[in-house]
Amino acid sequence: MQSMPLPVMGGETCGTDGGSCGCGGHDASSPAHGSEPAAQLPQVGCHGDARDAARSVADSEALKALMEDYPLGPHEQPQGMCPAFGSLRVGLRMRRTATVLSGSACCVYGLTFTSHFYGARRTVGYVPFNSESLVTGALYEDIKRAMHDLADPEEYDAIVMTNLCIPTASGVPLDMLPKEINGVRIVGIDVPGFGVPTHAEAKDVLSGAVLKRARLEAEAGPVARPRELVEDRPTVALLGELFPADPMGIGALIEPMGLALGPVVPVREWRELYAALDADVCAAIHPHYVRAAREFEKAGRKVVGSGPVGVEGTVAWLKSVGDAAGVDADTIGSAIDRARTMIAGAIASAPLRGRVQVSGYEGSELLVARVLIEAGADVPYVGTALPKSAWSATDAEWLEARGTHVQFRASLEQDVEAFKETDPDLVIGTTPVVQEAKEQGVPGLYFTNLVSARPIFGPAGAGSLAPVLQGAMRGRERLGQMRKFFEGVGTGHAAGYGWTEVPEEKLSAKQRNARARGGKASTGKGKHSELAVGKSDAAATGCSTTDRTPRGAGQRDNKASIRTKDRIRQSAAAKGSAKRTSGKQVDANAPDGAASPSTPAPSTPAGAD
Repeated sequence: MQSMPLPVMGGETCGTDGGSCGCGGHDASSPAHGSEPAAQLPQVGCHGDARDAARSVADSEALKALMEDYPLGPHEQPQGMCPAFGSLRVGLRMRRTATVLSGSACCVYGLTFTSHFYGARRTVGYVPFNSESLVTGALYEDIKRAMHDLADPEEYDAIVMTNLCIPTASGVPLDMLPKEINGVRIVGIDVPGFGVPTHAEAKDVLSGAVLKRARLEAEAGPVARPRELVEDRPTVALLGELFPADPMGIGALIEPMGLALGPVVPVREWRELYAALDADVCAAIHPHYVRAAREFEKAGRKVVGSGPVGVEGTVAWLKSVGDAAGVDADTIGSAIDRARTMIAGAIASAPLRGRVQVSGYEGSELLVARVLIEAGADVPYVGTALPKSAWSATDAEWLEARGTHVQFRASLEQDVEAFKETDPDLVIGTTPVVQEAKEQGVPGLYFTNLVSARPIFGPAGAGSLAPVLQGAMRGRERLGQMRKFFEGVGTGHAAGYGWTEVPEEKLSAKQRNARARGGKASTGKGKHSELAVGKSDAAATGCSTTDRTPRGAGQRDNKASIRTKDRIRQSAAAKGSAKRTSGKQVDANAPDGAASPSTPAPSTPAGAD
């Protein structure tokens, strides 16, 4: 259950160029140690400069494809967990599949720890690097050597090699690895935090890569027979990680049309990929699997969006699937009538009353909102960390027609702002959104563990969510009693103060520097607060309403001091602890050694916190 450092020679260079070094690690397609392309790779850190460095690698088709398939939102860095966790989780769930990472040691540690925490009883391989191996091209050779060492056909069908941020930004070319070693497939993917915004989309990165390899294999000739291949009826493959009971419920809905359920992608075994591609229809239940859906389309399969949620959603989805599979209209109508009766009865038996906000990063947020609205809830806002796609358009139009604001690529700040504006009775969202709600005395449920871990499709979905949510809303009075009980104990920096006085707020270095420059002490607002829910344009852009010069969203005075000494003085002045020399206060803007006149220290500019 621990990370496995593979046998590598990180940082070693052979001192020669081309393939004449005699190290045995080169072939005609691999970059040589010290070759010119590798020597020009940028040196980057984990975060701020990685994106710019990546863009400087002009010939990186992988990065161009990432930025096209997974467009960025208002935040440049992921606001959830490391995206690579998504692809790592998919790989660890596949039988006879090895997973190997290359990235910063701290990142690999965190990813493996989280994976094992979620029950992945599998080894994770690791190819380390240092500055020398990174810039000379030796890291590629280390990775290639690791693939050869690990490729045992008795143990594995495939090896998934994943580049994290730094190797991706530095242009380590996983596409140049051998496609197969000793009969074991080598699948290389790049999953940088600056190119894949969410862990849900990282699942699509790997799913699309393995589907592509399986499709090419099937086109080239005979492949291994899937374990449970349905041959007597047309099948429907499902796209998206679903609650285990949902595929069975969906299968029951399509069975009256003479259709059978195919595999669910992401799959659990390589040969299941062949069965998925053999399906007649692909149902993109989770709409962010754009690369996987593309492979189904290249295989000649029709892709249908949305899912069987509520009465209206199920009726429309069954018709779309039936038409795509070539089922006659009478048979489709009979299946629809049957499903309508069951789902309408389930909704009537478990109505939902109240205003609910929905947000999350799983990809099923719009589908959940549809279920809640049909159950009787008022849903003014739905935020999803995923982008808008062709497969989510139907759900977005349906929600907007009923007065729901749908925010794609929603940031944490937008979700919190929506909560403050809409005053819901219940908040379903990510952990920090739920925390914000509960601090204000509003019940909240964590989307991933308490909502997406329940069935949402068909009759089971219509009847399972409402009782849980209604019960949570009844807890608002209890939260109010708790707030009243703890009233006066303090919040924020003053929480839990002791015997004599309220503690003084201690500003961080970032806040002190911002205050010294005349900006806000807390700089979290700005570009993320542009939520279009009942806001004017001026408010949405973050312009100041005071007599100060208006500033655009996210803009603040970031001008660095001329010298480090000046910055230290500014920070000290903001702290209220500026040193005095000969009875005179040091002026943060005066030249070295100069003292200001004996006037009071300038106060924080108007409007600063």
